[in-house]
Amino acid sequence: MIASLPPLDDAAFEQVRRRAIFDCCKWDPQVGDLPSIAPFPLALEPRAWEELAAAAEALARETHAIEEELLRRPDLHGSLGLPRAVRRRLAEAPRLGATAGAARVLRFDFHPTADGWRVSEVNSDVPGGFIEAGGIARLVASRYPGFRPAGDPAGALADAVARAAPPGGLVGLVHATAYTDDRQVMAFLARELEARGFRTWLGSPAHLRWDKGGRARVLCDWLDGRVDLLLRFFPSEWLPETPSACGSSHFFRGGKTPVGNPAHAILTQSKRLPLVWDELEARTEAWRALLPETRSPRDAPPPDGEWILKPALGRVGDAIGLKGVADEKELRASVRDARRHPGHWVAQRRFESVPVGAFHACVGVFTVDGRAAGAYGRVAPRPLIDWRAQDAAVLVREGSDV
Repeated sequence: MIASLPPLDDAAFEQVRRRAIFDCCKWDPQVGDLPSIAPFPLALEPRAWEELAAAAEALARETHAIEEELLRRPDLHGSLGLPRAVRRRLAEAPRLGATAGAARVLRFDFHPTADGWRVSEVNSDVPGGFIEAGGIARLVASRYPGFRPAGDPAGALADAVARAAPPGGLVGLVHATAYTDDRQVMAFLARELEARGFRTWLGSPAHLRWDKGGRARVLCDWLDGRVDLLLRFFPSEWLPETPSACGSSHFFRGGKTPVGNPAHAILTQSKRLPLVWDELEARTEAWRALLPETRSPRDAPPPDGEWILKPALGRVGDAIGLKGVADEKELRASVRDARRHPGHWVAQRRFESVPVGAFHACVGVFTVDGRAAGAYGRVAPRPLIDWRAQDAAVLVREGSDV
């Protein structure tokens, strides 16, 4: 299914790490006391990558259809555990029109288990990992003859922008400017866009103004002009907290400037999404086959050997209640909060993660406009992939399976 290759020697790894910082904008090279980049890659046979890519594309088709239907079903938004301010903006979409989407990118997180690949979630709002899946994977692949990167999500995203925006247009890369790990993603994407002839602007939603026609304009000390397309790396649930003058509601509804991803992507970001499947006409066969059974915390036992807890809008493994793995203090806090606010949590049946060598692994497979575009891995010594995990390049063996 998946394997780990022998680690790079210290000198080769230091060269990869240095080039990742300076060539690929990987400005957070440490996670705790460890390098944020694992010294070894994960390897897939071509057939295994084809299986993952096909599964991700099937999930992407269903996810986009579910999102479109949910936009017309504000009566279901409360079941998704979304903040009230977000629900208010989404409820206006049927009347004002959903904001135009372009260059849609998703990342599905797959785990090798005793029963084959299983999906833990989709990152449909602001997925990360472009640096690791593209630039770093190329650096690592150059050290392993006979292997290639699984793809290049940043390049695929830039190509999708080129299909949606006028040549030489201005692309705004909107992010939380106070966070280095967010800034580095947008700086890396800006390089890809500039290589295709686009002008780029990097800033926060507070630097935008939207006219009455729903078009976005940058207004800051170093630029004043209309934007042709926006790429967003600013979580949807944070947008209502920005100053009202910047018009961030247009990311949800009424925006005519194309946005990748529009803020209504949060509808499928919620881990409570399976709780509304039976209310929808959209197909969910791929999701039901790959995602473990999911219930409201009211309808499941407390975290044990069979069930875990997840916050509806949790990211990077934050606050996951996994008995026997998560810190006991953190587990108790998750259980307590889920009891008090069950509408903001889900219970999910636990799967058995199969170690890859000495580590447990997660493979995040990207789709751009519905097509598989690459992958990156995260590895950890325990079966919980959270902020302490290391990034690992995902490589595919050249040639056919034997």
